[in-house]
Amino acid sequence: MSYTRLVWRNLFRHPLRTLFTTLSIALSIFLVCAVLTLPAAMERIIARVGSSVRISVHHEAGLTYWLPFSYVHKVRAIPGVAAVNHFSWFGGIYDEPKNQFPNFGLDPDHVLAVWPDYKIDPRELARFKRIRNACLVGGATMRKFGWQVGQEITLRGTIFPVNLTLLIVGTIPEGAGNPLVLWFNREYLEEAMESQGGLRGVGMIWVRADAPEHVEGIMHEVNELFRNSEAQVTAETEKSFFMGFFGSFRTFMRLIMAVGVLVVGAVVLIAANTSAMGIRERIPEIAILKSLGFGRRPILLALLAESGTVALVGGLVGAGTAWGLFSALSRAGKTGYSQLLGPLGQFQMSSTVFAEGVSVALVVGLIAGFVPAWNGARLGVVEALRRLF
Repeated sequence: MSYTRLVWRNLFRHPLRTLFTTLSIALSIFLVCAVLTLPAAMERIIARVGSSVRISVHHEAGLTYWLPFSYVHKVRAIPGVAAVNHFSWFGGIYDEPKNQFPNFGLDPDHVLAVWPDYKIDPRELARFKRIRNACLVGGATMRKFGWQVGQEITLRGTIFPVNLTLLIVGTIPEGAGNPLVLWFNREYLEEAMESQGGLRGVGMIWVRADAPEHVEGIMHEVNELFRNSEAQVTAETEKSFFMGFFGSFRTFMRLIMAVGVLVVGAVVLIAANTSAMGIRERIPEIAILKSLGFGRRPILLALLAESGTVALVGGLVGAGTAWGLFSALSRAGKTGYSQLLGPLGQFQMSSTVFAEGVSVALVVGLIAGFVPAWNGARLGVVEALRRLF
C-alpha cells in the first residue's frame, strides 16, 4: 500500500462528504475569481475610453449644472486647442424608465475632430451632419432595443418637456467610449424647445488638445479663464473624469471584496470541520500505523495531502468554471453594459486571476487541514489505542 493509494482510498471513504466539501470550495473560488476580475475590468475600460489629449470641462458644482453656451467659443480660442464639442444631456426614455440610457445633443460638425479615435464610418457621419433629426447609436444600445440603421425612434423627454423623433443613420463602434449611448444634433433639440422658451447652456464641453504636452497648460488656462465667472468650471483629463465617474464602483468593489474574504473564511471553517471529522474517524487507522512504526511526519503529510487534494480539485473546478463562463459570455457579446454593473459588466478573466484562485484554494485546504492533521499525527500509540478500546 503506497502513500498515494492510501490518500486516494481515504478521499473516497465518504464520497458524498468529499463531493460537498469540494463543491463548497469550488463555489467560493468562483466568487473569488469574479471579485478579482472586477478591478482589472475597470482599469481596462478606463484605459480604453481615456484619451491622452481629450479634456472634460464641466461645472465645478457637478454634472447636473449647466454652463453658458458662450464658454464653448471662449475655450475654442485658447492656444493649443485643436477642437471643441459639447454635450447636452437630454435624458430621453424609449420604452420604460428603468431602461434609461445616456443620450446627448452635440455638434455633428465637430464629432470627427474631437473623437477621431472612435473611427465612425465617414458615410454615416456625413448623413449625421446632413439630416437634422439624425442620430448615431452605440452598438450595445442597438442590441439592447433591437434597433437597426434606418429606423425612426422616439425618445420621451424627462428633463425637457418635448419628445424627439430621431432617425438612426449609423452606429458608434464598440471600442469607442460608452457603447450604451446615443448622439443627436443639438440644434434639433433647440428647435423643439423654441416654444418652451428656448435652450440655454450646455452640460459639458469636450476639448481635444493638439498635443499631449499641451494638455496641462490648456486645463490651467480653462480654469483660470472662468475662475471668477458666473459658472466656475473644472477641467480634467478624460481618464480622470471617468475615474471619478466610476468612484461609486470602487466602493461597490470594496464591499464585494469584503464579502469575498468572509466567504473564504467560512469555507476554511467548513473544510477544517470536515477534516477534523475525517481524522476522528480514522483514529484506529492512525493507531495501527503508529504501532507499525510510522512516524509523525509521514502521517502528517498523508493527512495534509487529503485536505490539499480536495482543495486543489475544488479550486480548479471553481476557477475553471469562472474562466469558461466569462469567456463564453464575452464571445457571445453578453458582457457589455448592464443595469447593475454598468460597463464593469465586461468580465474578461485573466490567467493570473485563474492562478490566484487556485492558489487561494490550495492555501485554504492546507490551513484548514493543518491543525486536525497535526493533532492526529502527534497522537501517541497508547492514547490512540485507549480511544479505540
